[in-house]
Order: sequence, then structure tokens, then C-alpha cells
Amino acid sequence: MATSDNILRAIGLRLASVALFGVMNVLIKLAEAGGAALPEILFWRQFGASWLVIGVVLAGPGLASLRTARFGAHVGRAAVGLVSMGCTFTALILLPLAEATTLGFSMPIFATILGALVLGEPTGWRRWAAVLVGFAGVLIVAQPGSGHFPLAGAVFGIAAAILVATVSILLRQIGRTEAPLTTVFWFSVLSLPPLGLLYAFYAQEHPPTVWLLLVGLGLAGGAGQIVMTSSLRLGSVSAVVPMDYTALIWATLFGWLAFDHLPTRATWIGAAVIVASGLYIVWREHLRRQEETRQALGAPVD
Repeated sequence: MATSDNILRAIGLRLASVALFGVMNVLIKLAEAGGAALPEILFWRQFGASWLVIGVVLAGPGLASLRTARFGAHVGRAAVGLVSMGCTFTALILLPLAEATTLGFSMPIFATILGALVLGEPTGWRRWAAVLVGFAGVLIVAQPGSGHFPLAGAVFGIAAAILVATVSILLRQIGRTEAPLTTVFWFSVLSLPPLGLLYAFYAQEHPPTVWLLLVGLGLAGGAGQIVMTSSLRLGSVSAVVPMDYTALIWATLFGWLAFDHLPTRATWIGAAVIVASGLYIVWREHLRRQEETRQALGAPVD
């Protein structure tokens, strides 16, 4: 049962995970600027995460908790997750941090569409209206045809949001039988063989600072993933997910400090529209689940 203390802890953990992912994102851009190729960045991201997850499992529930009867589902999730991560990192490399982060905020829009089409979830006109508003925000940020920023970056950013939404659908299905830490473990471990094979073709010498960046982004990403998973154990999705929008604060701060770049006016306006759309979608989903719970318990619906 959720308590006020648990909710506050969940929110705190979610804020911490957003900060850790913000650190990971800036390290990705710095590592790429230092000469690291995308396959190298992807490998070290998952390599660092794998060791962290294994450490948490050994210190907590133990290796027995990682047994699964849904290995095929984990393989599918890992495949989509890897492509999603590749698109996300490519967008981060091609775009300023704030713009790449803002495009990522469109994920709830695509999750709503996929939930309706794939899972048959009831989606009323209010949420469809929020989806359209969110798309308007994406257009404000991307400004297609204006040369505002590289078209390829916008394409990869939107593709990443669609794929992350797809992963969220897969996680809903896997989460019915699998513990969150089990899912994180299998994603990290199953990613390593294909990434290791790819890494063999791109491995190269780097100065010590780049190696530190690669190790750092893997640890920051893995820690962020674990903390994010922990937040969902203590608080509902509707309570913790809105904290994800603080990522724009970190992206703006790191973009200014590391790359002397501040978001444009269009980015701020578009971000406000996308965030408002996303928050409304989360709120409507929260109300829908409350109503389903009341109906299941036989309570009168308001």
C-alpha cells in the first residue's frame, strides 16, 4: 500500500534517475566528440550497466531471482531496446542536448497510440486531443524545412521516442510475470553479445580522458536504470513519471556548461506544449486505471 513516505522516496529516486541519465547524455556527447564511435558508446553503456545490475542482484534477491520462463520475450525486448538506444544516442550526438531531450518527451504520445492499436486500450477523445497537441509541440521544436537543426537528428529523435514507446508496451506485457530487476538484467546481458561483436570492428585506442568518459557513461546509465526501476516499486506511474520532465533542466544546464548552447525560443515553447500533452495523458491514464479498479471491486463509478 502506497504511503506518503514511499511516494516521496519514489519521487526522489525518479529525480535522481533523471539526473543520472542527464550525466550519461552529456558524457555520450563528450565521448563522441573525443573520437569514440557509436558502437563503442553503446557497448560501454551496456557493459557498465551489466556489472552494476549483477552487483545489485547479488547483494539483494540473489541469482535465483533471475530465472525466467519468458526468455523469448526478453530477447524481443532486448532487440527493440538496442535499436531504440542506438536511435536515442544518435539523436544526442546530432542535436543539442535540450532539443534531443525535448523530442524524447513525445514518448507518451506514441505510447498512447500504440496502446490503443496494439493492446486495444480504451482511448477517449480527450487523450486523442492531447496526442494532436503533442504533435504540434514536436513540429514547433523540429521546425521541419527551416534548417533549425539537422533533419537526421530530428528523425532519429522521433524514431527513438516511437521505439521507447514500443519498449514500454513490451514491458507492460513482460511485467505481468517478471520482476523489474529481472527485466533490467536480461536486457543488459542479452545486449552484450551483439554489441561485443560490433565493438570488435570499431574498437580503437583512446586517450585516458575518453576511456574515463566511456566507463562513466556506462556506470551513470546503469545506475540511472536501477534507480528508475526502484522508483516504480514505491510509487505509481502517475506519481513518478512527471518527474522525467526535469530532464530538460539538466539538458539545458549541461548544454550550457559543456557546449555553450542554450535552447532556442521555439524549443522552450514546443517543450511546454509537449510536456503539457504528456502530463495530461499520464493523468487520464491514472483516472482510467482508478475507474477500472473501482469497477473490479464493485464500487460505484463517479
